[in-house]
Amino acid sequence: MTSLDETTRSTLSLVVVGPCAAGKTTLVTGLRAQGFAAARLVAQEHSGIRDLWARRGRPQVLIYLDAQPTTMNRRQGRSDWTTEGRADLVTRLEHARRECDLYLPTDELTIPQVLETVVTFLEQCSATPDS
Repeated sequence: MTSLDETTRSTLSLVVVGPCAAGKTTLVTGLRAQGFAAARLVAQEHSGIRDLWARRGRPQVLIYLDAQPTTMNRRQGRSDWTTEGRADLVTRLEHARRECDLYLPTDELTIPQVLETVVTFLEQCSATPDS
C-alpha cells in the first residue's frame, strides 16, 4: 500500500455525495483533518440537477456514501425517514451512484471505519497506474 504524500493529499479533488445522514459532512471533516484539503461534499440529494456533483469540474474521485432509513433516523434523532422518502433522495443521486469510484454503505460502520475505508481506497487508487 502506498501512503499519499502531502502534496497529493492536499490537491486531490474529491467529492462526497449520498443521502441525508450517510456521513458526508463527517467524512469530509475527517478527510480535511488528514490533509485532503480539496475534499468537499455536494448536497446532490436535494437537487434535481443530475450532475450537480460535477458542476465545479469533474472530481478525480467521487465517493458515494449510503445509509438506510433506520440509520438515517437514528443519526438524526428522527423517526420520519421512510423507504419512500429515501427513494426520492436516491433517485436524485442515480447519476452520481453510476459514476462513483467508491460506493460505501455506512449503516454498520463507525466514523473511524468510514474514514479508514476511504483513505485506504484513496491510497490503493494512487498505487494503480491508470487511476
